[in-house]
Amino acid sequence: MPETQVNPSRTEPPRRQEMNGRLRLIATVATFGGLLFGYDTGVINGALPSIVADLRLTPFLEGLVASILPFGGAWGAAFGGKLADRYGRRRVLMILAVVFVVATIGCSIAPTVAVLVTFRCLLGLAVGACSVIVPVFLAELAPSHLRGRVVAQNELMIVGGQALAFVFNAGLATAFGHLPHVWRVMLVLATVPALVLWIGMIVVPESPRWLARHGAVEKMFQVLRRIREDSYDRREGETVLELAHEDEHRPAARITDLVRVPWIRRIFVLGASMAVINQISGINAIQYYGVTVLQDVGFGGNGAFYANIIPGIMGVVAVALAMYLLKHVGRRTLLLTGLVGTATSLTGFAVSYLTIPEGSPARAWVILACIVVFVGFMQCCIGTVTWLYMSEIFPLNVRGVGMGVCAWILWMMTFLVGLTFPVLTDALGVGYTIMIFVVLQLVAIVWVYCVAPETKDKSLEELERYFRAG
Repeated sequence: MPETQVNPSRTEPPRRQEMNGRLRLIATVATFGGLLFGYDTGVINGALPSIVADLRLTPFLEGLVASILPFGGAWGAAFGGKLADRYGRRRVLMILAVVFVVATIGCSIAPTVAVLVTFRCLLGLAVGACSVIVPVFLAELAPSHLRGRVVAQNELMIVGGQALAFVFNAGLATAFGHLPHVWRVMLVLATVPALVLWIGMIVVPESPRWLARHGAVEKMFQVLRRIREDSYDRREGETVLELAHEDEHRPAARITDLVRVPWIRRIFVLGASMAVINQISGINAIQYYGVTVLQDVGFGGNGAFYANIIPGIMGVVAVALAMYLLKHVGRRTLLLTGLVGTATSLTGFAVSYLTIPEGSPARAWVILACIVVFVGFMQCCIGTVTWLYMSEIFPLNVRGVGMGVCAWILWMMTFLVGLTFPVLTDALGVGYTIMIFVVLQLVAIVWVYCVAPETKDKSLEELERYFRAG
């Protein structure tokens, strides 16, 4: 009898693609949106002292200038995903790159605080939209076994952008700190990565998932062939097409769906609490006002700008460490560890500020050490885990709207922290303001310990069954 011929395409598993050159280029270009996110949230840290002096800002106006970007970010996050679903991830990212350029130039030439606030809000819209579009775009382009690595690159670019902003602020303060308008140069530098994003997106393909969902099937297969290169397997395209058809026939979720069903309502409360916990540590008070605080505790001249680079570098190291730890340590364990670490380091900050005499050389260095430890615990254990947690707990039918609302809450909390910090420090002093964050961290520890389940190594279906069972 003749031997039966076996079709290898039906029996061999798809080849596992390594990070090839084309995929690496696509990920690098797309994550320039994350770099802009980081730079634009970090640059205000060093620019604020110059802005306050140049435009004669009150504590409230100082808080408004710093916090209006996350206010715009909340609405950019709320609507950015919908725009990307309708017009395509690539096209919307190209438009956002133009918005980045226009808003950045507008901020840098603003003659009054009203104009500066307006363009900072517009910049926030672009930052917020990028915060939800870029991770989705990367997740849809990457093969499943590389998805975590590719999406995590965006987090590294965000903290890298913040660190870059701190370095440039220090250099510009040293070279041109005597000029009243040095803050304008600090802000305008963000046009460079924005132009790189726009030019780079010209050659980056559209998401295969979006193309399939909008009927461009042949183009979807072409994109997969391009980005998979030698490891291309047509079965992956067929899977993408099948999922796109499922999306097409699934009714759109509404915000009311998050509160109408009791077990989904419990998930929403948990997700919203994670968004709040992400911000009540006061991380963005440090990100926005770090140089101001360091000047206040004793770093004279440009020393505060250079000292501020150290927490920026710690943020990059902490996110890289989180990428490793998440493979081995539970989300709940990391989150509780991070909250204990932030509460302890903030307590050290407040006690040192209140007890070490002004003028003592030790005061500045002890408080800087507390800030560095705080940033390490925050970025490694809280910042990374809360975003991951929110992405895992929602069931598929409300995942998009659930993440959108939670992102909105997170950005609005960022706005409130940034707006109130200078007002509180003006009224209470830095030490007692930091103690408010310590109390909030203690409340968060109790909440996570009593309410938050472990999600590591559980499939999305297992988590849904868990929440359904109450």
